[in-house]
Formats: sequence, C-alpha cells, structure tokens
Amino acid sequence: MKWWTDIRRKVLVEQVSKRKVMAEYSIHAKTLEKILSNPEPPGYRMSRPRPKPVIGPFLGRIEEILKQDRQIPRKQRHTAKRIFDRLKAEEGYSGGYTQIKETVRELKGRLKEVYIPLSHRPGEAQMDFGYALVKENGVLRKVAFFVMSLPYSDAVYVQVYEKICTEVFWDGHVRAFRFFGGVPCRISYDNEKVMVAQVLQNHERKLTDGFLQLQSHYLFKEHFCNVARGTRSNYMVPVPEVRSLEELNRKLEERCHEELGRTLRGKGRTKGQLLEEERTRFIDLPDAPFDACRIKSTTASSLSLVRFDRNDYSVPVRFAHYQMVIKGYIDRVEVCRGAERIASHPRLWSKEGVHFDPVHYLALLERKPGGFDHARPLEDWKLPSCLRDLRRRLEAELAGEGTREYIKVLRLLEKHTPKELARAV
Repeated sequence: MKWWTDIRRKVLVEQVSKRKVMAEYSIHAKTLEKILSNPEPPGYRMSRPRPKPVIGPFLGRIEEILKQDRQIPRKQRHTAKRIFDRLKAEEGYSGGYTQIKETVRELKGRLKEVYIPLSHRPGEAQMDFGYALVKENGVLRKVAFFVMSLPYSDAVYVQVYEKICTEVFWDGHVRAFRFFGGVPCRISYDNEKVMVAQVLQNHERKLTDGFLQLQSHYLFKEHFCNVARGTRSNYMVPVPEVRSLEELNRKLEERCHEELGRTLRGKGRTKGQLLEEERTRFIDLPDAPFDACRIKSTTASSLSLVRFDRNDYSVPVRFAHYQMVIKGYIDRVEVCRGAERIASHPRLWSKEGVHFDPVHYLALLERKPGGFDHARPLEDWKLPSCLRDLRRRLEAELAGEGTREYIKVLRLLEKHTPKELARAV
C-alpha cells in the first residue's frame, strides 16, 4: 500500500513525469494507469469465469443432489465423497475428488437459507423440542428437551425429559406458563407429530387431540413455522453431569431465573423487566393447571398387571380382570378404579419393563403361603431387619402356619408405612 501511495503522490501531487516514474519503479504503462485510477489496489479481477472443462458438465447434477438432500434427515444426506462415488459410477465423471469437494462446499454456501429479520411483539412465544447429550451418573446418554422462549424479552424456559411424547408436551407447557407467570397469546411451533396429525393443502394442519385439549384449557392461538433453534445449545454446553434428570431440571430452572437479570443488548433493560412488560399481554393462568397426564382404559391381567406405554405395573390382586383407567404422568403412573386410586408407580421409560408393588400380592400369598419365597414381585424387597426376625420366630413356634401369620402382619402395610410397622413389631 505504501508503494502504491508513493507512486500516486509523485505523479498526481509532485508532477513527476510518468516516464520517469515507470523507469524508477520498473512498471508498465498499463500498471501505472491502474495505480493512478484507483486509490488502493483493486485486486485481481477476471474478465470471465475460469473454465471448468472437467467438472463443468456435472455442476447441475451436483446442485440437484444437494437440493434433494434438504428434504431428508441430516444423517442421510450426501457427503462430498458419496457424490464423487455416484458421479463416477453413474455419470462417467473422470476428474478428481478435490474438485468435487470444493464444488460441494461452494454450492452448500450458496444454497443456505436466507431469513428476513422479524419484529417480535410482546406476549408471543416460540416452542421447540430437541435432543442433547447428558452424563447421568457417569453414563452418557441422549435426552429430549423442551424449550419455550419469548423473543420480545428473550426470556427462556428449558426442561429435559426422557423422550418426546404427548404428556411431555403438556408438562412442558404447564411448567413454562407457571415460570412466565401467564399464557402467551400466540405460540409458534414446528410440525412435531405430537402437535400435528397431518399437514394439509394451503399450509393448513390437522391438529392432534392432545394439542387441542391443551389449547382449550389455556386458550392461546397457534402458529406453525420453522422455529429458531439457537437457544438450546447455550443451556446444554458443556455436557451436563448430574445424578438424575430431576437434578438437571432444577439447575436448568435456576439458570432460566438467573438469565432474567441479564440486560438485553440494544434494549437497555433486563430480561426480567421486559418480561414484566410482556405479562400485560398474556392470558391469565386458569385457576387449575392442566392435568398433564395421558389417560388409557384397560383391563388388569390374571397376573394383576396393567400395561401402559409398553410397560407393566401391578395392581392389588382383588382387581385382577377388572376394567380400570391408567393416568400416565411424566414421573408416575396412577391406576384408578372409578374415583379410587388403587395403585401408583414411578414411570418407566424403558420398553417391556415391569414395576411391582409387593404389597399388592400379599392377599393372594396369605391364601397360598407356599409361594412366598418364590414370588417374583417380592424379589429384592428390602424390609426392616426386625420383620425378618419376626418371621424366623413365627415359623419356629408355629411351623408351616407361621409363614401365613407373618404374611398377615405384612398386610398391615396396605394401610400403614414400613416405618410404622417396624415400630410396632
């Protein structure tokens, strides 16, 4: 740049002759004219694109493949190597791999989406699901997470779950509305199947019953689009290390509260202050929150088990073969017979699992005490040591009848806690 400036000054200011300057700096007349015409070096400019005789005939095919890839899952899209292999096998391409790799990089850059900056009105929200890695008790695994954000105030609510399903969709909304202190008047969604049963013509959608139940309770308007996905990574980097998802959710909610104290760039106020302003546009929370559970009618089997979401849960043996209703929450499964709740279990998220409550089978074992030591529901049942001592004494004094008497004592657990029974024993 200094060399360029010196030449321009000598000719244009000091009036040194062009011939003398060309001789002094050993430059051509055309080069000098370029220097005098431009305040700074313009760089190399091609008059026409450089020819690509080898790859040129295949550019259209490469672009076609990349455009088709945008309609399929990311992990099934073509790599540059796969495109190279296909062009060699199917199109007779004779060039090298490097040309294909550079062309793919250039075309992907040109094919990226361009977005219009949007204005965000107070009281409107965006909701999205995603997946992230979490290290739980030292084991790395994938979990689903729910994100609801308010673009106007940039307030965000994040929670993690075992998987994406209807009750998770419900529970995330219930928690987010409680966190924000109201219901956004309009919420934007993508086309997740727990919300959209079918995409129709003219951008219309057939919504799922689960979505409509939640909407009827909270009365917000829906809007479907490609929701922005930038927020999620900030809350999951680095990979969280926790003992349980409940612990992680507590930490995420604390982080969401802390973020409300941060001043938003360009607005001069904190997120919390902007959220207070947004609340004037919210729909008031109903008196009772939505009951975020999926309900299923079923019949208990001869093993006193009911099935929900591919897992089995026990009920008291007196209800075997009876019809009943299962209520599946994200953390528990409740079994009801009429208005009575007859069983409650922790929710299983595996497949083909079984959760027994040993107390459910004591009435049957009282009639058949010989099966006590072989009953699967009683395997690994941890009881206070005083109860084991009681069994030894009863069986020593009453022989075979002692086991039946011991089971009668255990049946007190149908109405009392193990701690209360241990104290009585």
